[in-house]
Amino acid sequence: MKETSNIKTHFLMLLVAIIWGLSWAIGRILSLEIPPMTGAWLRYILTMLIFYLWFMILKVKGEKIRWLPNNRETYKSLIIIGFTGVLCYQFFFMHGMYYTAAGDASLIITFNPIFTVILAAPLLGQPISKKMFIGLFCGFIGVGIVTGWSPNTQIDFEDRILGDLLILCASFSWAATTNMTKRLMQGRDGDNNYTALEIVVWYSLIGTIMMTPFAIYDIWMEGLILPTKEGWLAIVYLAALSTVLAYYWFTIGIEKLGATAASSYIFLVPLFGILGGWWLLDENLGYTIIIGFIMILMGVRIVQIESARLNTS
Repeated sequence: MKETSNIKTHFLMLLVAIIWGLSWAIGRILSLEIPPMTGAWLRYILTMLIFYLWFMILKVKGEKIRWLPNNRETYKSLIIIGFTGVLCYQFFFMHGMYYTAAGDASLIITFNPIFTVILAAPLLGQPISKKMFIGLFCGFIGVGIVTGWSPNTQIDFEDRILGDLLILCASFSWAATTNMTKRLMQGRDGDNNYTALEIVVWYSLIGTIMMTPFAIYDIWMEGLILPTKEGWLAIVYLAALSTVLAYYWFTIGIEKLGATAASSYIFLVPLFGILGGWWLLDENLGYTIIIGFIMILMGVRIVQIESARLNTS
């Protein structure tokens, strides 16, 4: 029975990778249709409606769910996480997708684990070594290859450079979010009895509030631009599938398979990101994408292996 359960969980992890991979092309579709921050804001408004509906269902089932945190220190941390994980990430993600190819962006975002480990030194007090900087350098070479020799020459080179830089900033923002979330769950910034779901919902709510002035500014500058049917489908996909459902499945994977096994599926995301760009946006495929991805993965593995060694020594 356990083996059958694990097969189902592995299948869910594969679906998560597919959903997250396709979200790059769908994010580009949305960013090209309406102002980027308006699209991000609409996505998160729908996300919050779904999240709090989920909370209501859990409450009815008798589970202990808190609508909001119960101490000031937690609010301080959530404001920082909402800023990095929602406002900054969505700003960089949506504007990055406006300028660059979905396939290229899905490769560059895999740089995130390197930033996560590097930032864990100042935020979590974890050790850092020279080998980690070798991994960082290796990863940057991969990003340079993806950016400089991308097969998606239908997009202007200057636009791709800007877009890829913005996606790299999005990766850095998410790494900061990951470490700040760990701090909160470890009790360094308030209580440590919050569930991962509660933390995500709370900082998503704060981040949505933070994005509201940007959406208002978009409307003030460009007028009220409503999405087409395709745009609304993109918003529903990004909110309901990419943010809520995939996150829920991913937490199931961590619970049943362990963090390492579940996280390994993240490296399938670029594959589906590239295929999604080719399928939905007619983006080009090329060998430089493979070379760049290998270099980024090498950098990630160097940093991860060295981090594990230092934390167990």
